[in-house]
Amino acid sequence: MRAIVQTEYGSADVLRLEEIDKPVVLDNSVLVRVHAASVNAGDWHLMRGTPFLSRLMFGGLLKPKIKILGFDVAGRVEAVGKNVTQFKPGDEVFGDLSECGFGAFAEYVCATEAALVLKPIATTFEDAATVPGAALTALQALRDMGQIQSGQQVLINGASGGVGSFAVQIAKAFGAEVTAVCSTKKMDRVRSLGADHVVDYTQVDITQNGQRYDLMLDAAAYRSVFDYLPSLTTQGTYVIVGGSTARLFQIMIFGSWISRISRRRVKCVVVKPNQKDLITLRELMVAGKINPLIDQHYTLSEVPEAIRHLEQRQVVGKVAIRV
Repeated sequence: MRAIVQTEYGSADVLRLEEIDKPVVLDNSVLVRVHAASVNAGDWHLMRGTPFLSRLMFGGLLKPKIKILGFDVAGRVEAVGKNVTQFKPGDEVFGDLSECGFGAFAEYVCATEAALVLKPIATTFEDAATVPGAALTALQALRDMGQIQSGQQVLINGASGGVGSFAVQIAKAFGAEVTAVCSTKKMDRVRSLGADHVVDYTQVDITQNGQRYDLMLDAAAYRSVFDYLPSLTTQGTYVIVGGSTARLFQIMIFGSWISRISRRRVKCVVVKPNQKDLITLRELMVAGKINPLIDQHYTLSEVPEAIRHLEQRQVVGKVAIRV
């Protein structure tokens, strides 16, 4: 089979399209013929081995243990192990492979049952493949960390990105009034997601506009959390899901202390992929509550180019890979 293989850390130049053996189906695994995948920031961090913590988390201090990247996947079940009960050959599935070895940038991949769910019939493989990682992050950030409630004022910073674009839609599905923050040229596409208000951050400083929010989800954290705290209501919640490494570490290390001194909750999301939440996302897809915003489509051989495009931070929504 063809796969995008990595044997050293570095830029997208280290990725090679190679012919390798098809995975062997184990007793508890599902062999999927991959039809689509998508690119996430996590892919380029693992590709480059930065921040260094990623090497400690996933192994491979000097060379990557994960040879084939990609954790968003959609495809058709080719074969199942003897202990598999949820799926059968021919089933169309999608899922998150981040806890079962990655490997979506290939023609075939083996996954555990828990990493997959049935794909909605009306959803294309490419659309389905863009959902798992980003939408799981948005769901857990809003529902679990933010404890979102109907009627709340919710601000999504970085609303044009992968996580942000799903966060806008999921917050609306929970009944919130949503303010989305993005750049000028991305406003129309973000508005199409259903945001009640769209703010151009190049023209308006949301920390100085006098508005107060019950919940802020920051998918583009390049400013200090202390800049945002005055824009939260009393007992409001700030949740960081993406941005600069320095800001992420600031919340991971000092979040509890900041919460105590500010009397506002400050949280950092650590996504926990699980089948129950994938089913929740599928239900939202079937109901038309979430629809992926896809910036560009690439083929399997173009994965290096797709990652370069994502690294430029100009993507609107998601980048899909057709396999």
